[in-house]
Amino acid sequence: MRIIFAGTPEFAAKALEALIQSEHEVVMVLSQPDRPAGRGRKLKESAVKALAKQHHIPVYTPLTLRVEKGGEETAEVLAKMQEANADVLVVAAYGLIVPQFVLDIPSGVLPQKYPTLKAVNIHGSLLPQWRGAAPIARAIERGDKETGITLMQMDAGLDTGPMLMKRSVEITPEDTAGDLTETLSRVGAEMLIEYLRDPEAFPPLPQPEGATYASKLAKAEGKIDWTASADKIADKVRAFNPVPGCFCTCGDEVLKIWMAFAEPEKKTGEAPGTVIESGAKGILAACGGGSVLRITRLQRPGGKQLDVRDFIAGHAFSKGEVLK
Repeated sequence: MRIIFAGTPEFAAKALEALIQSEHEVVMVLSQPDRPAGRGRKLKESAVKALAKQHHIPVYTPLTLRVEKGGEETAEVLAKMQEANADVLVVAAYGLIVPQFVLDIPSGVLPQKYPTLKAVNIHGSLLPQWRGAAPIARAIERGDKETGITLMQMDAGLDTGPMLMKRSVEITPEDTAGDLTETLSRVGAEMLIEYLRDPEAFPPLPQPEGATYASKLAKAEGKIDWTASADKIADKVRAFNPVPGCFCTCGDEVLKIWMAFAEPEKKTGEAPGTVIESGAKGILAACGGGSVLRITRLQRPGGKQLDVRDFIAGHAFSKGEVLK
């Protein structure tokens, strides 16, 4: 098949790499524009754009796919899409709204049997759970025990289209959003190739009722509320790792917390946020309901992420110190 691919981060790059290595032909790639990154805030191209360039595939980075907003630049990209004579549009974590008229550009996967099946999306959840921008992080934050990938037919709604394939993945107590994204990106790439090999074997099925929504993570959400249970805090820490990160204050200093675990065998009468123990195996802090959190990886402003053993070598915590 002739494929137009639209995606941006590493999650999407795994799918693009699988397509490049398959019998299919990627004729055109869409990705988001270069963004400032790192301490120097230098412009950095997306993982998908870099991969497309490496394989000499034409890649376009419009600010929008709506002509009324993007003007001549968007019109040129849409014209290129028309000229590409593609069979299908594959979308994975693109990050831009894809209007219906764009979804209608390809000729279709099975134009005789399913004439509207022209665009396929790789979504990082078991739909209808966690429609939206941050399905992987929100699943961890809520304490879900499993998530997965849904391969779906795209429509103009927010992840509302018919489902083509679903595959479950366990969420372990150690999984960060970064870890789970890596796992799901591989699963999604495998599912995509399996589907394109024989699309007739996977007829589109409507999504059931009971949708939940995964809003984009806001930096301010990362502030730890020590009155929450240790379980809830540990889940949030993993969900917000690697971005945007969870944080708290200790005196005048803002600390980022990158890994923490609830200690179900321990209870305390100390006020939430109080340090009750500090050692090479972790910093124990009181949380809501008398629960206890073990912090194992931290970062000071301007410093590197450190395991707790290395962190306390340069920044000792005192029993009774309060994290806010």
